[in-house]
Amino acid sequence: MALDQHVSELIAFLKQAGAKSFELMDLHEFRGAVGSSVGMQKPPQEVAKVHSVDIPGPAGALPARIYVPKGQAPFSVIVYFHGGGWVGGGLDVVDEPCRALANKTGAIVVASSYRLAPENKFPSAVEDAYAAMKWVGDRIASFGGNIEKLFVAGDSAGGNLAAATTLMARDRGGPKLSGQILLYPVVDAKADYPSMREHAEGYFLHTAALSWFWDHYISAATDRNNPYASPIDGNLVGLPRTLIVSMEYDPSRDESEAYGAKLAAAGVDVRVTRIDGLIHGAFWSSGAVPRAEELYEEIAGFLRTQP
Repeated sequence: MALDQHVSELIAFLKQAGAKSFELMDLHEFRGAVGSSVGMQKPPQEVAKVHSVDIPGPAGALPARIYVPKGQAPFSVIVYFHGGGWVGGGLDVVDEPCRALANKTGAIVVASSYRLAPENKFPSAVEDAYAAMKWVGDRIASFGGNIEKLFVAGDSAGGNLAAATTLMARDRGGPKLSGQILLYPVVDAKADYPSMREHAEGYFLHTAALSWFWDHYISAATDRNNPYASPIDGNLVGLPRTLIVSMEYDPSRDESEAYGAKLAAAGVDVRVTRIDGLIHGAFWSSGAVPRAEELYEEIAGFLRTQP
């Protein structure tokens, strides 16, 4: 399919504005660029309530926000981890997407922060993510959540953390998850797939940027084989229902879809949906890219079809 017109216009605007590819930025520039993505979003939607909490983490408090939709409790629960290459991003950047997700799905959305690289290398982020998920499992009922309908989700590097914490939940005895929702997840630290060459440049996220992110996140070469860094290398038997959404014009497209194929081979109930014409980062771009709504529709459909 042809590149979406709004995406094409966004890429042209960024190019005209002199935006650099991520791998050419220093940390300060990159984090500022991620923060500026709020300007590509619709105005934040109203939800019934937003609770700001501090979740106890392995190395200190993890600020989090609990978005409660309108309606009657108990609600399904989505624990969400933001993208940003493990290097950038934060709760303010994903405030609008989390509000929209809560309203679209009718679920409580818990957005948790985690320690960023390179100041905090692997496994800091994933251990924080698992601590947040455990806290939600223990405490979300008091906010109106239904612990029997607990999901984990994330986009890009956040999709990596969602996939890794799903493995941890199985390996460490809980919490029990009803499903994982992975939006264009980065799941293979040794990735070399056709889409990484086909869409190496020109579509917002460059293949070289993926390497830049991994180099900031990974502590040692051996970590690239660790399933909690590269979930595609893990034993995937016994994992919960999974939704993977990939983007056509995305260098990480094929690794996301390869993860879906490996989950299916392990007997996992998995749905892999490729959204044609869109690019990496669409979930955060509701104002600039109206078809970002399709990601929310996929998630809502996945929750509606749960057993």
